[in-house]
Amino acid sequence: MYAMPHGDDLDERFNELVAQIEDEERRRMRASAVKGAKEARRTARRRRQDRLSPSERLSAYEHAPRRKVGRAWIAMATITAVIAAAGLVLTFRPDLLAPSDFSRRYTGYSPADGSIPEDTMPVIEETPPQEADVTRDPFAGSPAESWAEGAAGFTMPEPRALGGLSKKDVLKGLERTRKLLVAAYLDKKTLLGRDPDAFAQLLDREQRGWFRDELNDAKHPTRHFVNSFAPGTAELITDVIKVKGRVTLGTFEEDGLRGVEVKLNHVVVYAVHRPGRPDTAVRVVTQPSGSVRLWHDSGRLVVWVQGWVASATPAHCGIDDGYIHPFYEDSPLDGVTPTGVPADPYVLEEPDGGHGCSASQDT
Repeated sequence: MYAMPHGDDLDERFNELVAQIEDEERRRMRASAVKGAKEARRTARRRRQDRLSPSERLSAYEHAPRRKVGRAWIAMATITAVIAAAGLVLTFRPDLLAPSDFSRRYTGYSPADGSIPEDTMPVIEETPPQEADVTRDPFAGSPAESWAEGAAGFTMPEPRALGGLSKKDVLKGLERTRKLLVAAYLDKKTLLGRDPDAFAQLLDREQRGWFRDELNDAKHPTRHFVNSFAPGTAELITDVIKVKGRVTLGTFEEDGLRGVEVKLNHVVVYAVHRPGRPDTAVRVVTQPSGSVRLWHDSGRLVVWVQGWVASATPAHCGIDDGYIHPFYEDSPLDGVTPTGVPADPYVLEEPDGGHGCSASQDT
């Protein structure tokens, strides 16, 4: 014989059901609102582009960023023991985006449903982890230990008259370039996944609007211009960020334009851990590269960011939303097969347009 549930139990179950329905309705409403906002932005962008002349439209696309992101640290179930024994991580290298063509060749792993591995919350364990004793210098013992800190690592070459520009113009362009580097790779707001306003404000007026409009574009997000950890995936252990690299001056001539090309190649190292989990501390090594072009336009000095991209180790492979998704020891596994000889992530490399997920040494 079955006992009827008590009235209080019925009330409690009813309230739980109502709450569940309300949560689902709220989620559906939020999703609908986000979708509507994205569509409105796309419509506005199309209308703005329709007002551009053919030459202006061509210029906007030809100076679009060339994409090369990034080193990624991925552990796979079948090779975990090998990687652990050899001290290796994996590297993800999508190839460069052709400047006159927005098609993209992609050889990394991506889930069939396009989802992003959930890596914003700690993995639940039977026994709560003990808080790690994070040292005051998380770079101790690494190659970055003796590197410059922060902006001091972005040194510029001596300015000189070049490419039809005066020494004064080149100096002005180099000063703006250094500010752009600081905003892209050191600004705390940008690093923690919020709007990169500091970087956007330094862009040329003809590039600024496009950068903001396409920041979270589904196919070609301009967030690749800067280093941003995906929201909720990382906290900085220290304000210290280690930097080394080189900047070289050259000239360019393209489509009737002539001026100076400032080539950039750096290694920037961050110490982070999973939010609220100092026991997951890891050094994330990034290698940003690209260039800045300087030229005169009706007497105005144009400072144009060209093809800025950055790799990251250790980070999830196959996620192409413009953010860095750091890979921790307890992160979900990705289905990625490593390729190539394990590379040292601290060694400054020449951008080579490589692609895929390749092996890398530990950070």
